Amino acid sequence: MKIIYYILSLALMSTGLSCKKYVEIEDPKDQLATGTVFTTDATATAAMVGIYSDMNASNYQFANVLTSFTCAMAADEFVYASVLANFDEFKNNALTSGNTYVGIMWASPYNFIYRSNAVIEGVTASTTLTPSVKNQLLGEAKFMRAFCHFYLVNLFGDVPLILNTDVLNNSSKARSPKSEVYAAIIQDLKDAKSLLVAAYPGAGERTRPNKTAATLLLSRVYLYTGNNALAEAEASEVIANSTQYSILKNADPNDAGHMNKVFLKNSNEAVWQLQVVNTLGGRNTWEGNTLVPTASPLYRLTKGTYGLETGFEAGDKRFSNWVGSYSTATAPVVTHYYPFKYKVRVGAAGAAVTEYSMILRFAEAYLIRAEARVGLNRLAEAKDDLNVLRARAGLTPLAVAASPALAMAQVEQERRVELFSEWGHRWFDLKRWKSLSGDPLKSRADDILPLTKPAWKSTAVLFPIPVEAMRTNPNMVQNPGYN
Repeated sequence: MKIIYYILSLALMSTGLSCKKYVEIEDPKDQLATGTVFTTDATATAAMVGIYSDMNASNYQFANVLTSFTCAMAADEFVYASVLANFDEFKNNALTSGNTYVGIMWASPYNFIYRSNAVIEGVTASTTLTPSVKNQLLGEAKFMRAFCHFYLVNLFGDVPLILNTDVLNNSSKARSPKSEVYAAIIQDLKDAKSLLVAAYPGAGERTRPNKTAATLLLSRVYLYTGNNALAEAEASEVIANSTQYSILKNADPNDAGHMNKVFLKNSNEAVWQLQVVNTLGGRNTWEGNTLVPTASPLYRLTKGTYGLETGFEAGDKRFSNWVGSYSTATAPVVTHYYPFKYKVRVGAAGAAVTEYSMILRFAEAYLIRAEARVGLNRLAEAKDDLNVLRARAGLTPLAVAASPALAMAQVEQERRVELFSEWGHRWFDLKRWKSLSGDPLKSRADDILPLTKPAWKSTAVLFPIPVEAMRTNPNMVQNPGYN
């Protein structure tokens, strides 16, 4: 299998993360991929699985740590407690187009989009693949293309929509309107949902997307695009799948052990996870390896009246189980808090891997459905969905909100404390929600972030287009605020 993977790596992928083009691949390699890779089930499957491996091969890919950490700093979740110029730009919402990590978050998803397109084209053209494998791979590739476009459009706004492997055309493609990109994402996810099955492929681990993953992401996309009825319907479909998924909880409400099982590999709350490729030194996940400190934590929850550190209700088991603490040894004693959803920084020598990186989680379906139901003015039902997660966290049930505005405040609070440090949820929420000021040109970010970031500007809700994309594509236009 390693031999197959290396052959496919040469055939399909751009090995570097430079931003010279959206994707870099030489014509002979592309011809090799279409000519030989998609003739057998094994090699075609390896082409698809290789994408997931590379998504989690380094903590400085767009996946996992990079997207989660930079967006958390751009929002109000945690800060980097040392000096690193690239991270400081995120923390201060003062990004430059030359920021290394902005470049990676642009180039890396386009790399995976190219490879997904290569799978779609190769699998579609193949006449030798088993029909069930063909459907599975087409579904996974369309899911991945949608997933990557989703993150691009939420990080950068209008972005080039890349739906084929025509490098010459794609390298000079202009930015597509956000609405057009979302329409393509929705179509890809609807296709993926029809092609995929409920069972997880391969060894049955939850490391490749299935029908539920496509349904959950489709539900999120409908929510983001304002289609509350469809968001509610898709989330309900996920929640109805109680045979594979559940909110992990124990019969004894005083037993919080279930809270620490959520992020284990193949947990019953996992809809889609990634398995780290490089387990050197006992690494389980990049999140745990980076966030769990050996001394004073570098990544610290924001402090103060509006900080995440004080954002949890008293008695919330999410704080006592998903937040770690470190107190200085000498006076004045200061306690720092850090994200602690993943427990393993470095496992014991020879110990089995126990945690996988969580990408899509069952709990999100309840949060999506609650918010959609608020939008549909079904406040009692929205309250019921939030209370499912509050019960797991050991909190008293919410009463029905007196108004949609108050119900949205409940949704905002539960999303903040449930999804913190995961895949940019808080950052995306603040950007997509409307400002309470009533100004249609402002977002919730304009209400919240100036409270702790005096230099905040509304244009910071979009990251800059990387300098290399601007330099190499004559049709590229920079985002406002970065010229």
